[in-house]
Amino acid sequence: MFDPTVFDNLKVAFENQLYDLDTLDRKIDIINRIDRMEMAVMSREFALQFRLAGRSAVSAEVQLSSSLKDLAAEILEWKGETPSCSLRLRFVMKLHQIDEQCEQIEQIMMRIWEPDAPPTQTISYVYGAPNSMYTNVIELAFSRKINEEQMDDIEGLVNHMLQTLTKLEELSKSE
Repeated sequence: MFDPTVFDNLKVAFENQLYDLDTLDRKIDIINRIDRMEMAVMSREFALQFRLAGRSAVSAEVQLSSSLKDLAAEILEWKGETPSCSLRLRFVMKLHQIDEQCEQIEQIMMRIWEPDAPPTQTISYVYGAPNSMYTNVIELAFSRKINEEQMDDIEGLVNHMLQTLTKLEELSKSE
């Protein structure tokens, strides 16, 4: 009988939360899904991208990843190792005024998430495109890995993501 890994259980928990918000509550629209196994290094990645229902200025992504070491520690029950996964959150939006808006975004993220480290904002644009807007990828990485002990925290984490999307949408509309 197949015994699901920590990665599988957390993936299903995130799917349940987010798909319910999409199909039952109609608070979000899921716009992309990634479920990948990288055979070269035996790693796994799962991501769901979504945005607030009926809105398109800002998207969010929850990403889980598990390395070969993570999987081996779980299956082989290595002493001193706790089975776990890495969690990363991303938000993507367009900008016109980089300096001003990036500062506001950092304040929003720090206020909502109170992270150990400030969020990373990566700005890009299409060279030569007329009236090119800047794309900002805002990323929150967590200093520790997660496991099934944090399963009850997923609803709160998703609620924080919805709050962040709302604030970033407001910022996007205010320019």
